[in-house]
Amino acid sequence: MEEVKTLSADEIVYAYGDLVYRIAVHYTGNVQEAEDITQEAFLSMLKRLPFESAEHAKRWLIKVTVNKCKDYYKSARRKNLPLDENLNAAYFQQTEGLEELEKLEPLDRSIIYLFYYEGYSAKEIAAMTGRTRNAVNIRLSRARGTLKGLLKEGDNND
Repeated sequence: MEEVKTLSADEIVYAYGDLVYRIAVHYTGNVQEAEDITQEAFLSMLKRLPFESAEHAKRWLIKVTVNKCKDYYKSARRKNLPLDENLNAAYFQQTEGLEELEKLEPLDRSIIYLFYYEGYSAKEIAAMTGRTRNAVNIRLSRARGTLKGLLKEGDNND
C-alpha cells in the first residue's frame, strides 16, 4: 500500500488560502469579515491536522469556511454593522458580472461560485454545504434564472 504524503500547515495555507478567502468574500460580501472567517478556518485546520490527502484538506476547508460564513449570518456581529460595511460592493465590481452575483442569496452565490469558478460538481457542493444533491441542482437552476434576468435587466437599462 502506497503511503500518502501529508501536507504541512504552511503548504495547506499556501495552496488553499486564496480559495478560502474568495469563498468567504463571495458568501459574506464583506472583505473584513472574509479575512476573519479565513483566519478562523485555518485555526480550525491547525486543530484538525493531519489530513488524508491534499484533496481531503481542500474539501474540509471549504466545508468549514461555508459553515463559518453561515455562522456569520446568524451572529449579532453582522446585525450591528453599518450597511456600507455589510455590503462591500467594491470587491464585486472588480470583475464584470459579479455585481449581479451580489444580488443573489448568500447560499446561491456560494453554490454558483463553487460550481462555475472552482469547478465542483453538484454532488461535491452538496457534501460541502450540507444540502442534498437535488437541493443544490434546484438552487443552481434558480440562481441561473435569477442571474439571467438580472443581466437582461442590466442590458435594458444601458
